[in-house]
Amino acid sequence: MTFSLSRRAALGGLASLPLAGMAPAFAQPSAPQAPRRGGVLQYATLGLDTSDPHRHTGAIGVQQAFVEGLTSIAANGSVEPFLAEAFEVSADGKTYTFRIRPGVRFHNGDVLAAADVVANMERVKTKVKGGWLTSAMRQAESMEAPDERTVVLRLKEPFAPLLNLVSELWILSPKSPGWEETITQPIGTGPFTFGTWQPKVRFQAPAFEGYWQQGRPYLSAVEFDLREVADPGLALRAGDLHVASVTRDKLRPLQRDAAMKPAPIRDTTWYFASFNNRRPRAPLQDPRVRQAIGHAIDKRALMTFAAGPDAIVTNQMVIPGNVYFDQATHDADAYAKPDLDRARALLREAGVNPAQHRLEVVSWQSAWPQAVVQMIKKLGFEVNHVPLDDVGAQRRLGQYDWDIALMESGPRADIFLRYVRLTSDGPNPVLWGGIQDEALDGLIDRAVAEPDQTRRVANYLAAWKRIMEKDYFYVLGHEQSIIVSRAEVQGWEPGFTWSPHWASGGLAQTWLKA
Repeated sequence: MTFSLSRRAALGGLASLPLAGMAPAFAQPSAPQAPRRGGVLQYATLGLDTSDPHRHTGAIGVQQAFVEGLTSIAANGSVEPFLAEAFEVSADGKTYTFRIRPGVRFHNGDVLAAADVVANMERVKTKVKGGWLTSAMRQAESMEAPDERTVVLRLKEPFAPLLNLVSELWILSPKSPGWEETITQPIGTGPFTFGTWQPKVRFQAPAFEGYWQQGRPYLSAVEFDLREVADPGLALRAGDLHVASVTRDKLRPLQRDAAMKPAPIRDTTWYFASFNNRRPRAPLQDPRVRQAIGHAIDKRALMTFAAGPDAIVTNQMVIPGNVYFDQATHDADAYAKPDLDRARALLREAGVNPAQHRLEVVSWQSAWPQAVVQMIKKLGFEVNHVPLDDVGAQRRLGQYDWDIALMESGPRADIFLRYVRLTSDGPNPVLWGGIQDEALDGLIDRAVAEPDQTRRVANYLAAWKRIMEKDYFYVLGHEQSIIVSRAEVQGWEPGFTWSPHWASGGLAQTWLKA
């Protein structure tokens, strides 16, 4: 009996204990042990929504066991070489040269060559519609393989996020069945192979004996549970799961269990309240009414409810310690504390009697949006709250017949993957109310094109300040999602995102004590 969480459940949770003190404060380090070979790891975080890695949406928690990119994201968020043992960026930010690692084999035994990398880039550019992968590859002016181990990618314009983004442009053998349409049996280079897949039930990934990291993987297989259950903690304690994502309302008994090792993903899920920016309806087309909503929300109380007392409250889409976080902007947060008197004054100034208006609020089926609804009701508005599943929420948001959306968005390999959704033609813009702002587009484009990190940070901050000035949406806070592993799981800990495998860590180096 094994269990899994839905993507939506994995991204949210309820209040529980803080992460501090999860491990015994005075635990003595044990003597290192040689990795034990064999065993099947039972793993449950996110699902697998497609067999075609180039067309993934929420499959990142599974498919990186069997496919790899030129780069990967280390646990600290930095870019590290992966299938490319080295890379170089020209001074103008337009030319990227990747040196392919020698001796890497696909699961069919073929040696990875530069031409295979170019074929994957071309496939994404020409055959994949929409999403951030195409936004990266359509910047390409040329893709060349001057020799067996060198790939030269020339861009039309500088595109600073590229090294981060190619960490999720997975390299597959062009011999993968379905290559010309939809891949049905991906042939990758990862430590495990694409085995038996039962959608929404189970995916088994046997070890690849020809893996390029010599002597790895140690496990004989990883079995991913793709089902949705309310409490994977029960399966963890029973030993039916070795690794699982756990929402905070189910975390308390695991924190008290010495056989369990809870740890946070390094990047965050951020919570926000969006307004309908594509077709705003009265009275929320008036920024003063939006500001009143912002002043009515008690962000600290809300985030404690949603993510526990260790939740991070800020007005930015990243947290302190991230290179894109700005302390001065954080300190100037007008909505850091609730102010109902200010909210009511703004409504009077706008000539709005809240008792005469019914607000349509859309959210996913989580508990925390209900708390926000009660806070908004304190202003006197009637609220019709419609909680929906993933598909239903996307459909309803795309109709733009609503007023407020209460949503959250998970970890990303690069800040661009958050900003691109705020552009006029960005992918999946509905969660943020379908912003249409040419000036904002220009600010984001300027940041994306800036090779110098210091200037890029300043450009992104200018874009963020415009978002705040226009009251497109308000950030409520951040949560670091929790993955729990059993004590017998060795060599594994959560990474920067949901990925189970990266160059310097993850499933390839994981083993099970007897």
